[in-house]
Formats: sequence, structure tokens, C-alpha cells
Amino acid sequence: MNLISDLPEVFDTFAQQRKNSFLTVKEFKERGIPIIGSYCSYFPKEIAMAAGAAPVSLCSTSGETIPEAEKDLPRNLCPLIKSSYGFAKTQKCPYFYFSDLVVGETTCDGKKKMYEMLSDLKDVHVMRLPNKQDEEALDAWTNEIIRLKNAVEERFGVTITEEKLREAVHINNQANASLESLCTVMEHDPCPISGHDLFKVLNGSQFKFDRKALAAEITALSQKIEADYSSGRMLDKRPRILITGCPMGGATEKVIEAVEQNGGIVVGFENCSGEKNFGIQVDEKAADIYRALARRYLDIGCSVMSPNPHRLDTLGRMIDQYHADGVLEMDLQTCLTYEVESAKIRRFVTKEKGIPYLQVETDYSQSDIGQLNTRIAAFIEMI
Repeated sequence: MNLISDLPEVFDTFAQQRKNSFLTVKEFKERGIPIIGSYCSYFPKEIAMAAGAAPVSLCSTSGETIPEAEKDLPRNLCPLIKSSYGFAKTQKCPYFYFSDLVVGETTCDGKKKMYEMLSDLKDVHVMRLPNKQDEEALDAWTNEIIRLKNAVEERFGVTITEEKLREAVHINNQANASLESLCTVMEHDPCPISGHDLFKVLNGSQFKFDRKALAAEITALSQKIEADYSSGRMLDKRPRILITGCPMGGATEKVIEAVEQNGGIVVGFENCSGEKNFGIQVDEKAADIYRALARRYLDIGCSVMSPNPHRLDTLGRMIDQYHADGVLEMDLQTCLTYEVESAKIRRFVTKEKGIPYLQVETDYSQSDIGQLNTRIAAFIEMI
């Protein structure tokens, strides 16, 4: 990619990365490179990398296939689950089609049952995720990662050595560190780029299969943004909004657009589309690399954890780091763990951090765009 070109062109390239990588997956398949698909940030992609496989995120953020999914699933189910199943059932997701193995996780009851149904369509391995983050849970999650490693070795006839795993950990740490560093450009006030442009890069990076090349590319992009900022290229000063809640992408980018079309700027993403996905590093010097890998993923502050202190820690740090003027929580309809936890998040943001908070509940349709714009515009005006 030519980073000397205008930044908007770079952002659009990342936005198209999911589509651009369709042919890459097909080429990998033809070359005999295994494809391992997943839906969640809890999937330890280092295991796939150490096995010589390509890890890829599967389609799950569009309402396009939901009508077909609802022929088998309840209508009042989380849209992410219905979309995931619909894309698999209709074979409209090339990544699912070419995946040799799909790795699921027991983050919620709806996804557990959906993975049962997916197993009729594809070879599925489900990791049993603990719902707490103590040492006992760490023991269990370490065993689950080793169980995944054994399943991958058996499925593809490979051996995952400790050397290969440590190399994969190092490469992925570098990629994650580069994404984290990119996000820090939003510490500037005014911001150098829009939150939506930042999101395009974060989301598109999930479909870059060469994680080593990704680190270099993101680092170069960060340097380009900083250089442009130093020369006076920046946006107007606006109310700074931090987004938390459910995973974003595709249809739910309407929330980012509603913020930025109504006078605000999204300065960070605490959710699985952002900080949860790349904000934690694996301890490369740990004697037990499997336990270190397990600790890194178990520390993700998802609402399925009870209690969930890591989410509050991360949210508080990001509010300070990005000088947030308000927090917007986007929850998907019927995502019960996030909806229940929203009361605690509201208290934390308004009482402990002393800034405004707004929760919006949405799905993958476009029918609530007007309502979202009205509520978010009023929220920003209040700030």
C-alpha cells in the first residue's frame, strides 16, 4: 500500500479489506493452507498461526441473511447470532465456506446452541470459556487452549511446537501493539482523523492474514497521521465520545456515523471491535507459554465474566487517556449480559468519572436510524 497517498484513500482500502481478502482465502485453500474461522475475541489466533493455518473472522455483522436464519432460529435472538448462522446456512460468507475448522466459544447460551447447528454444516470445535477470572478459571482456560492445540494438530496433521507458538505470540503481540499505538493518535485534541476512519482500519485489520506485515503497515500509517498532524492537518474541535458495549461493524457502524454526523467525534472503542481485541499482550518471557496465552485472553473484560472488573479498569483508563467528554454504550437487542451490566457502567461513568453516559439498544436493521440520530444528537448537545 502506498502510504504517501491521501489518508482517506488508505482508510477506504482498509474498509474494503474484508471483500479484498475473499480471493486470498481461495488462494490459500488452493495452496493447501488450512483456514480456521472464528467469531470472537476469545479465540487464541496464535494457535492457528503456530499450526501454519490462517485465522479469519467470520461474517456476522449484516442483516442480509437474518430472514433466512429466522426460519430456524427465534426472532427475538441476538442479531449477531442470527447473522452468523444465516451467513453460514446460505453460504454467503466466503470465509465460512473455505474454513476447514470453525472455533467457537461458550460466551453465551445463544451462541452455544448456534454452534450446535453450525456443526451440521462445518467441523466445529467449541472452547469452554469460564465465566470468572480467578486462578481456578485460569487453570481451566489453559486446559482449553491445550485442548484446542491438540484438536488442531489432529485435524491438520501438524505439530505445534513451543518454538512455533512463541514465534506466533511474538508476531501477534507486534500486530496488536501497532493497533494500540494507532489508536493513540486520538489522544490529540482536536483529533487528526475521524473515529469512523479509525474504525475502518481496526475492523479491516482482522482480515489481514499476514500479521507480521500488518504490524509494519499500521506503524507506517500511524507515522503518516502524526506527520500530517504536525503539519496542521486536523479536524475541528468536537465533543469527544468513547464507545463501549457490544461488538460493532457492518450494520452497527450507523452508531459511529450518528455520533460524527451530529457534531461529535469517536475517540476510542472499548468494545470487541477495539481495545478488547488488541489491548492486552501475551507475556513472551513466561515459562509456561500456554498459561501466559490463557491469561491474556481470559483477562478480556467481556460482560460474560462475573464479576467483570477488567472492563471497568479498561474503561476508566481509556476515559482518561482519550479525554472523553462522554461515553456511549451500544448494546445489541437481547444481549442480556451487556444490558444487565449497563447499570453498573452508567454508575461508573457518571459517578466515578463524572461524565455523561448514554445507552442505545439496536439491531442490524436501518429502521432506527432516525431515532438514533435524535437521541445521540441530544446527548452531544448536552455535552
